[in-house]
Amino acid sequence: MSKYVCPTCGYVYDPEVGDPDNGIAPGTKFEDIPDDWVCPVCGVPKSEFTEG
Repeated sequence: MSKYVCPTCGYVYDPEVGDPDNGIAPGTKFEDIPDDWVCPVCGVPKSEFTEG
């Protein structure tokens, strides 16, 4: 599974880790995250993340 990077702060979404503090379980593919999810560090929308 690919990791995705926030272009503003550099936060890396790792599907193996997820974002459990914001309701995204480990093992959740980036494509399966709800469209209204935002970067947990700086609030950038999911749509602005890049594959990295």
